Amino acid sequence: MSDARPTTVRITEIYASVQGESTHVGRPCTFVRLTGCPLRCTWCDSEYTFKGGERWSIDDILAEVSRLGVPLVEVTGGEPLAQKAAIELLARLVDEGFEVLLETAGSLSIREVPSAVKIIMDLKAPDSSEEASNLWCNLPLLKPIDEVKIVLASRRDYDWAVAILNKHQLHTRCAVLLSPAWGLLEPSELVQWMLADQVQARLQLQMHKVIWPAAEKGV
Repeated sequence: MSDARPTTVRITEIYASVQGESTHVGRPCTFVRLTGCPLRCTWCDSEYTFKGGERWSIDDILAEVSRLGVPLVEVTGGEPLAQKAAIELLARLVDEGFEVLLETAGSLSIREVPSAVKIIMDLKAPDSSEEASNLWCNLPLLKPIDEVKIVLASRRDYDWAVAILNKHQLHTRCAVLLSPAWGLLEPSELVQWMLADQVQARLQLQMHKVIWPAAEKGV
């Protein structure tokens, strides 16, 4: 039986833009967006990644990333870790000297993710309809260079997030970001709640939706 690692990944798009989210917001970044996701969040803004895509070799992905010439690279989706070759892709990007970000929903194990990769874990609050998908054993695996993002669509989501942050003391482990779901929760309202509760987290807005409000892909 062969133990060879898979060397192809299904890709929706690869493009250069600026980071619209996370603590890296505003930085030029190449996005490698993988196809497929086992979750169906109610507020998902990347449903076009659920199906389709094209099969790329990891070598071809590295060549395209190198051609784009941006040293910060984010592997995103969909859910990147749903593809078996994602770990190999992350490792190869690190080996090539790129600063690598991984955006993952936190429903699949991050144990095999290379330690140099900066993980952005998107915990799912109740209004996402995917709260049950959170894999809580991932939290102890988070490193200081990682971060947790929670998208909030309501006061219920916010109260849930604060309880989770306090229960797991996430602010002592890594950066924590609270993000209002686009069009569902006013940022100013979230700010008021955060100030009232002195939450040890930062507000996150989706910069790319401000810059390109009508665009869905390639931003």
